[in-house]
Amino acid sequence: MKKDVVSIVRYREAYNSVKEVLELGEGEDFFRGKRRVFIKPNIVFWTDRARFPKWGVLTTSRVVEDVVRWLKDVGVEELYIGEGSVQYNPRDKEFQYRSFKDLGYDKLARRFGVKLVSVHEGPFVPVEVDKGIVLKYNKIAMECDAIMDLPVLKTHAQTIVSLGIKNLKGLIDMTSRKKCHSPDRERDLNYIIARLADNIPPVFVLIDGIYSLERGPSFDGRPHRTDILIASSNVIAADKVGAYLLGYSVRQIPHLKYACENHNISLDITDIEIRGEDIEALKKNYAYDFEYTEDGTMPMPFKKIGIEGIAYPKYDLTLCTYCSGLNGAILTAIAMAWKGKRWDDIEILTGKIKEPSGKKTTILIGQCMYKRHKDNPSLKNPIFVKGCPPSPAEINRALKKAGIDVDPSVLENFEALPGFLMKRYEGKQEFDESFYTIE
Repeated sequence: MKKDVVSIVRYREAYNSVKEVLELGEGEDFFRGKRRVFIKPNIVFWTDRARFPKWGVLTTSRVVEDVVRWLKDVGVEELYIGEGSVQYNPRDKEFQYRSFKDLGYDKLARRFGVKLVSVHEGPFVPVEVDKGIVLKYNKIAMECDAIMDLPVLKTHAQTIVSLGIKNLKGLIDMTSRKKCHSPDRERDLNYIIARLADNIPPVFVLIDGIYSLERGPSFDGRPHRTDILIASSNVIAADKVGAYLLGYSVRQIPHLKYACENHNISLDITDIEIRGEDIEALKKNYAYDFEYTEDGTMPMPFKKIGIEGIAYPKYDLTLCTYCSGLNGAILTAIAMAWKGKRWDDIEILTGKIKEPSGKKTTILIGQCMYKRHKDNPSLKNPIFVKGCPPSPAEINRALKKAGIDVDPSVLENFEALPGFLMKRYEGKQEFDESFYTIE
């Protein structure tokens, strides 16, 4: 039986490195005769409020441009670039296009006739990914002959890695994304993610590891300059190799293990023909989650600065992307509000399945927590923050009601917070912003 091929190439120069990894990974055979291709980069997060660290967070514009050029060179007629970034204001119809413009994709539209697609705009088509689980995929992507999947080489606080399979989550609508974070203990986030590449057009993967990310998926992780490109016509094989390079076996990654089992694929990388660089020489060990106390009730940074009187249990798989985006800002606001005086027995619950532990005051963040506990008689002093996602103003109100005197501007301007992290990278030449522009 022919082995799946995965190519690994060192990024050395514009265009030629991408060309090498695609051709070594049998990309020419894959795209032969395919007229319409949908390119799916990873723009997990975007803000207009400030410059923010993109390294290892977003697919580099360098790789996107080189892929567009290569696809045109091999004869693909119609190209689409589409993404559905986290968007807290659904009424802002230009949000995604502003991200495309800032990343230089508008120049690709002019030069190569690429059509830019905001996934959130739809239309969508339903796809049954498992019995009783229907997700809605962007119709334009589903009508193409193939999908060129361009994830970043990164670990992920919930799914351990976020590579080719996980990147396809950006093709589904907002309701479907929330559905992925299911409270079902058996058919959970990992179970559903494992099926994202099934029943859609053929997927070719190029993992962009010019920059990789530890403790991803977003700007608060730790980026590394790694100069690695990984390509394959088999998304599962590519993810197995990507995970291995990040220090993880398939057995450690539930969604990848599910995917292998669903397709009767080995859990090892011995069934893959690896071409190019020596995988063992490039392997690193990346952390994926954020540190919490042993009992999981408080982030370690809280403990280190001496915070007392509050429990903020660790996020779980049911915390969806939209509440997750606010989660970091809430933690920041609480840490900044600490003045050394013990708070009065407070707990803060997020996600869909957490249960109260008998604290004097329980703040329940988001519509899912409200629905689960609105009639819970065990709550002593519940403070509900409704909304999906909840508004920063309502979160501020709830925290102050519980006696946590937060600065309201922290949450109200949470989209500007990533900009403050840019100071970490000042004077570090390896973090080059030109990779996220197109001349």
